[in-house]
Amino acid sequence: MDTTVKAQDTNSSVTAPTSVAQDLQPFLHDAVVTLYAPSFVISRADGQLDGGADGFYHGDSRALSRLTVSTGSIPLAPVVGGFRGADRADFRAILRGLGEVTPDPAVALERRRTVASGRLEESFEVSNAGTQRVGFRLTITAATDLALMERVKSGHTVDEIPARAEETAGLSWSRDEFAVRLVSEPAPDALDASEGRLSYDVELDPGTSWTVTLRCTAGYADGDQFPAGPADSVPWRTPTLRSADRRFDQWLDQSVADADRLRLVDPQSDEGLRVGVGGVDQFLAAGAPWFLTLFGRDSLWAARMLLPLGTDLAAGTLRTLARRQGGVVDPTTEEQPGKILHEVRRGTQNFAETFSLPPVYYGTVDATPLWLTLLHDAWRWGMAPEQVEQLLPHAESALGWLRDQAEAGGDGFLKYVDRTGRGLANQGWKDSGDSIRHRDGRLADAPIALCEVQAYAYEAARGGAALLREFGRPGADGWEEWADGLATRFRNRFWVEDERGAYPAVALDRDGRPVDSVTSGFGHLLGTGLLNREESAALAARLTGPDLDSGHGLRTLSSDSVGFNPFGYHIGSIWPHDTAIAVHGLVKAGFPDAAAPLAAGLLTASAGFAARLPELFAGHGAEAGPHPAPYPASCRPQAWAAASAVSVLGASLGLDADVPGGTVTVAPTFARTYAPLTVTGLQVGGEQLDVAVAADGTVSVAAPEGLTVVMA
Repeated sequence: MDTTVKAQDTNSSVTAPTSVAQDLQPFLHDAVVTLYAPSFVISRADGQLDGGADGFYHGDSRALSRLTVSTGSIPLAPVVGGFRGADRADFRAILRGLGEVTPDPAVALERRRTVASGRLEESFEVSNAGTQRVGFRLTITAATDLALMERVKSGHTVDEIPARAEETAGLSWSRDEFAVRLVSEPAPDALDASEGRLSYDVELDPGTSWTVTLRCTAGYADGDQFPAGPADSVPWRTPTLRSADRRFDQWLDQSVADADRLRLVDPQSDEGLRVGVGGVDQFLAAGAPWFLTLFGRDSLWAARMLLPLGTDLAAGTLRTLARRQGGVVDPTTEEQPGKILHEVRRGTQNFAETFSLPPVYYGTVDATPLWLTLLHDAWRWGMAPEQVEQLLPHAESALGWLRDQAEAGGDGFLKYVDRTGRGLANQGWKDSGDSIRHRDGRLADAPIALCEVQAYAYEAARGGAALLREFGRPGADGWEEWADGLATRFRNRFWVEDERGAYPAVALDRDGRPVDSVTSGFGHLLGTGLLNREESAALAARLTGPDLDSGHGLRTLSSDSVGFNPFGYHIGSIWPHDTAIAVHGLVKAGFPDAAAPLAAGLLTASAGFAARLPELFAGHGAEAGPHPAPYPASCRPQAWAAASAVSVLGASLGLDADVPGGTVTVAPTFARTYAPLTVTGLQVGGEQLDVAVAADGTVSVAAPEGLTVVMA
């Protein structure tokens, strides 16, 4: 999901030095993010909100851009701080020199943060553990620019909005239909609205403490575009993992907690389609801070990866996107009949004169086949037949879009090209402008047919055929024939060869020539059915080579390629979801030994990010250090990065479900590496599934009644 304005002409061989004054996307690698979608907070490691992308956000607007605390001439020395779960954070600092009679600190400040939808609470507690009475003046400074998210992401500076005094207890700001209010309890001893300052005179006897709490609320006059998911209606069962490697347990716990706080509700849940748990349809926002909204591709992949926890999220995601499925041809938004959208925002995003996206944008080539595959997989995991059946007309429309797009290209492949001149140049998941390139570094010319999109289309056609046949609708045989034809065309056109043997090109370019770079896209082909055993074996060997397997996950581009950049968004970095897809595909294709080191790499990386894997990180590899370097502007948390933990767990256990056929498969592969391992709270067919792998490899399963457990 790249909406970054490029700072150079990609057709030029020389790049001018970047001016310091130039607007640059803010870095986030040292930020602490707490969230409760559609709200979140970005701060520094010391808890201060002060500059760059820092702030309290609600929807696509920044409610506070500054919230700092100071203690006059007494320096604050940060000691420790960070997020707790997903929606809380704590920070501690010492008031250096105050009340100290020995080298030991005496007076400490603890800052506690809690985020809810449209609400931020910050408490500041000062404690005196010394032997002397102390006094000082504590000042909290608040300000906001009410900037739109795309302005923040592009690095634009927006002027602050003057505050209004809320009697004697706080401040308020507003612009257009967005309003913010900040209230202090107790009221400050002095309030200066013009400077945004709230000041307190504090005196503390030994062994006492003093606390002030600030509550900030933010909202739109017409309500939230996508409200927060209800706290009492989580659309999955929360699992508990206990393994011999505590890193695995912590990674899963943090990931599920983050996914929980990324939940959003479709406000159109009562329109047209039966709704889900709690009377609303829920989906996962793509990620904080840049993508905290509905994204077709991201929301679909996240729901698919979380299927071992239940089908309610998948059902809500499918219905949310079905309500917005393309119905007409609109060149300005790239909408087409049957097409699944890319992104939804409150308004047009204007990043640059040549780059802007409409509020509802359909510029994606892969969301439509991914929607079909999620419907098929959710059905197999136990989505209620009546819920599946009501979506079949949408499935038939989506299948029709696949056929029409393949025919329109003239060669039977799904392709994309930005016809607006202002949208995304690349419309697969690697959607940055420089991501699809030949091995010698030349950028591919559109229209472009991506290798993984053909695999998605094959899998979608086969899955669609299975659904049509199961529910007595016509066309199943025809779609199986279409898929077989696509596989034949792919085998004839995409495969190329180098000194290591044959492999599929990442894409075909405008002239039908293979774009021959070696990429992580191999992993997306495995397990889809597009490849035969020999082809899958060749890709398994490629994926485990040192040019792709960094030791922390898969590099998006081989380190042997011209243009490889470990900090490149899609040309050398590592994306956890990308590696997790490869892990799942390798296991499904019968190569668990190749999947195991990739999974281990993600686990190692998770420890370097406090169990919260980011959207992406740098691809230098394990040889450069025990933990990966961050990609400085990465989202964290990100839905499909969080969901990757569940996907890797499922792959390690060899989980598969066929509820319509009455079976659930549990065939542990590399889970034995982490044995003894017990996971409770998985879900299949709407009921709990528990699995234990003993140290000696013995497997025990508690499955829902009526399902036969298949073990290998």
